[in-house]
Amino acid sequence: MKHLKKGIFLSTLLISLISIGCSNDDTEETLGNWIKKSAFDGPARSSATSFVIDTYAYVTTGYTGDEYLQDLWAYNSTGDYWEQKADFIGVARSSGSGFELNGKGYVGLGYDGTNKLKDFFEYNPDTNSWTQKTDFGGTARYGAVGFQVGGKAFLGTGYDGNYLKDFYQYNATNDTWTQVNGFSGNKRRNATVFVVNDIAYLGTGINSGVNQSDFWAFDPTTDVWTRKRDLDDDESDHDTYSIKRSNASSFTIDGLGYITCGESGKTIWEYNPNTDLWKEKTSLEGSGRSDAIGITIGGTRGFVILGKSGTSYFDDVWEFKPKETQNDDDN
Repeated sequence: MKHLKKGIFLSTLLISLISIGCSNDDTEETLGNWIKKSAFDGPARSSATSFVIDTYAYVTTGYTGDEYLQDLWAYNSTGDYWEQKADFIGVARSSGSGFELNGKGYVGLGYDGTNKLKDFFEYNPDTNSWTQKTDFGGTARYGAVGFQVGGKAFLGTGYDGNYLKDFYQYNATNDTWTQVNGFSGNKRRNATVFVVNDIAYLGTGINSGVNQSDFWAFDPTTDVWTRKRDLDDDESDHDTYSIKRSNASSFTIDGLGYITCGESGKTIWEYNPNTDLWKEKTSLEGSGRSDAIGITIGGTRGFVILGKSGTSYFDDVWEFKPKETQNDDDN
């Protein structure tokens, strides 16, 4: 009887330890929480363009499913509210590209329902006004990426009737474009870029119906692109993953990069540049979507806004908290 009781005790203890281990694994798998913020005040849309100046995120252009847009909205991330600003002065469009440089916002390229575009505009938040600048240096296109890293601003990739991989740097001082070489990645449109510690990371996108798996890091001090692990890497030193997709969104939080949504999906993956590895986090708690906007504010806050799924267009705003557990109400 004593041996039986001892056996029961050891079995119970083993089951308890296994349960604790499983519980910790489950917690790790679901780490990350989405918090719904103040809804976008403009019409629901996809394929809008954005830039961030200080603690304000600016959103303009896009497509509602019926019309192309020109309105401009600023999100006060401190107060969690939206303000309408001066309309974009270019033709209404979707799938444009933008970036911030020296405290001003820039928007260009895109598609107006008939034409691919290459015009380019500057927004001054101090005067709430737009100024047309020199046309983009490459071909007219849509689905390109725009980013600023280390004080240098770039537009590149996209689709002009052909899938593209070229990049151009914009000099705001003399309002000129210069083609830059060195990107050896595949041609694509609808890729995404995030910036961590003054290094830009580019991945995803589509070329001739095939989602791209190559992933690249750009150092603005050397103007060199370096290939990182592929987004469908299956080496034995980590769990297998596949993050290939197009029309995704991305942002940065506390030195880590995130890619989420795309093709009406809602998964999110966290990238650690120190290990060059990805980890899946809690999926977006709103509807899955593509053509949404990813926004980074202050390097510490990441948001997903707008987007579409099929014929449904969204105006919701979600902030991701990577260190909180799912459904934690603590902001």
